[in-house]
Amino acid sequence: MTDAAPTAATTDASEPMRWGRILLKLSGEAFAGDKGFGIDGGVVSSIADDVIAAHASGVEVAVVVGGGNIWRGMTGAEGGLDRAQADYMGMLATVMNALALQDILEQKGHPTRLQSAIRMPQVAEEYIRRKAIRHLEKGRIVIFAAGTGSPFFTTDTTAALRAVEIEAEVLLKGTHGGVDGIYTADPRQDASATKIDSLSYLDVLNEGYRVMDSTAITHCMENQLPIVVFDLMGEGNLAGLLRGESIGTLVE
Repeated sequence: MTDAAPTAATTDASEPMRWGRILLKLSGEAFAGDKGFGIDGGVVSSIADDVIAAHASGVEVAVVVGGGNIWRGMTGAEGGLDRAQADYMGMLATVMNALALQDILEQKGHPTRLQSAIRMPQVAEEYIRRKAIRHLEKGRIVIFAAGTGSPFFTTDTTAALRAVEIEAEVLLKGTHGGVDGIYTADPRQDASATKIDSLSYLDVLNEGYRVMDSTAITHCMENQLPIVVFDLMGEGNLAGLLRGESIGTLVE
């Protein structure tokens, strides 16, 4: 297909957006929907609509996808597989999710580029930082797959790395399952848990909030990259965040 969509710089946005370039982290589990495993096309289509709306507002959008709906390296290691081998299998799972998202985005008329940290030229470009930035500047939605290309690192860490590398202004961590931010405890298990509107990187690390792994949080802290944890599946949440609404939990 041709890259006919307008660039972020020329899109007619009705109001100024909070950030000009974002990195959106999508969990693999979200792709499964209520099925709990595999890829639910309807869910991916809904996610794609939110991404398209963000892009249409004039924001440059990059996406990192997880693979937990298909395979988790840690689970494989616990089952007796070599941890590095299991992690490589997890990287391949992220590519499957990324291909699904790319396909639906392009069916809806939006040019994308899929970049993989593992070379597989038949299905994706090799990750090259400057090329990724150029794609964003040309108005393409860029999807990063295969994690960092190295075992022992989560896709949360990938999101933090890629966000800093492409000079994103924020890392948006989309959750699922009805949890709309960081809570004092798991609200699905503790009715007394209260939502936290904002906190520091050190608060997240010291209190052990299990929202992103410590490597990702530390990398964001060292590079002063804000993180917003929000409910990805909540209708209008991504658009509201971009308009500056107080949604989710801000970590900075």
